Amino acid sequence: MGWDLQIGEIKEQYLTEQQIWQMFNVFFSSKSKNTTTYKFGLIKALIENLYSVNGNLELSYDRLFESFTKIYWNLVIHHHLRQANHSMKNSEIEKVLTGFQKKYEIPSDFRFDKISLVLQLELIQKVKIKAKRYVIGALYGDSQGVIYEFDLKKEYMKLNDKVYQFMLKYQRVLTYLTNYHLALFLEKYNKAEDTVHILMKVENVSKRSSLDEFYHILISFGENTCFYCGKTLGKRSIVHVDHFIPWSFVQADHLWNLVLACRNCNISKRDRVAKTPFLNALIERNEKLVTLKEDIVERNFEMYVPEKLQNLYHYSTVNGFDNLWSPDIKI
Repeated sequence: MGWDLQIGEIKEQYLTEQQIWQMFNVFFSSKSKNTTTYKFGLIKALIENLYSVNGNLELSYDRLFESFTKIYWNLVIHHHLRQANHSMKNSEIEKVLTGFQKKYEIPSDFRFDKISLVLQLELIQKVKIKAKRYVIGALYGDSQGVIYEFDLKKEYMKLNDKVYQFMLKYQRVLTYLTNYHLALFLEKYNKAEDTVHILMKVENVSKRSSLDEFYHILISFGENTCFYCGKTLGKRSIVHVDHFIPWSFVQADHLWNLVLACRNCNISKRDRVAKTPFLNALIERNEKLVTLKEDIVERNFEMYVPEKLQNLYHYSTVNGFDNLWSPDIKI
C-alpha cells in the first residue's frame, strides 16, 4: 500500500501527454477509491505551489502543507464540511483541526489567514505530521509513483519533470476537475449541501479574507501610484491589491504577482491579463523589491526568479487568459 511508504522513487521518467491524462482520468474515476478528500486536497496544494518549486522541481513540505492546512481549515472549520466517508468518525486531519480550534478558542468564521502567524505555523506542523503518514504515500500509490518522489524523513518532494510541465500546461482544466470531483465527494457526506454551493466553496477555499498584509508591504516600499495608469493612489479604501496574473488562474498570493491599482483600472481589468509591457514593468519592479533585502520580502521571494513570472504569464494565455488588457492610456 502506498500510504505506509517512507520513501518513494519516480517510477517513470518519460511519459506522453496521453499517458499522463490516462493517469489523471483514472484518479478522477470510480476506479480510485477515496475514503477521505486527502488526495484532492493534496492535488490542489500541488497546483497552488507549481511556482514554488526550486530549480530541481523540489517542493518543501512546509510550503506544501501550508497550502494543504489552509485548504482544510477553510473546508472543515470555516465551512463545516465533513471530509471522510464515515458518518460517525472524522478523518485524522479533521481531528487535528477541530482539536486545535477548541484549544485556542478560534471562531469558526475565521478563515485561515485571520489566525495569528504563530498559531498558523503551529497548526501547519501538526497537520504535516498526519499528512506525512496518511497523504503523501497514498497519492503516490494511486498515481503508480509517476507524479513525484518523496522521502518522509528528509521532508522533500520532487516532481516528475514531464508531469510538472503537463500540470503547467493544463493547470486550469486540472483545477476544474479537482474542484468538481472534490465537490461531488463532499456532497455525498454533507447532505445539507448541494453540489453547486459546495463547488462555490471549494473554488474559493484558498482565498484570503483580506489582502491588507500585501498592501502594507507594497505601500511601505514606496508603491504609491497605480501600477497600470500611474495615478497617485489615495486612501486604503479605494486602493486595490491586484493579482497581475488573475487569481482565478494562479489561485495563490505571491507577492511577486501582486500590484497596487486604482479602482478604475482594477474594475476594468477584471479577470484578464495585462499586455506584455506591464509584464516587463512587473519584472523590473520585482528586481527593485529584491534588492531591499528586507526579511518579509526575502520570505515572499524565496523561490522567485523572473522566468517563473514569464512562464506563469505564458501558461495563463495558453489556458485561455488571452484577451490581453491595458488601460485607456499610453504606456
